[in-house]
Amino acid sequence: MTKVAPRRDKYFLRELHQEIDLYDRKIAYLNNYEEFASPEDREEAEKSLQTKRALLEKNARELAASGVEYEEKDLPRSFRTQSVEPEGAQRGLTLVKRP
Repeated sequence: MTKVAPRRDKYFLRELHQEIDLYDRKIAYLNNYEEFASPEDREEAEKSLQTKRALLEKNARELAASGVEYEEKDLPRSFRTQSVEPEGAQRGLTLVKRP
């Protein structure tokens, strides 16, 4: 029986990005709403989630660096660049002459 190599295409990368986004939301929920018996329990739970997320992030960044294509809209929110203006928007000041 032959082993099937794991797929390493743009769809797999998109799924990795979705999983990273899910872990980001889990960590945010844990920090904002979850109640624990002690601060040590909270730290342990957060460390567990951060460890799983870090492995996913490492794999996603390796795939992107190796040339696997992805779309900006598929990136997790924590990976996106902060852009206030849309891509096609004109940047700079426009002076308007008042009558």
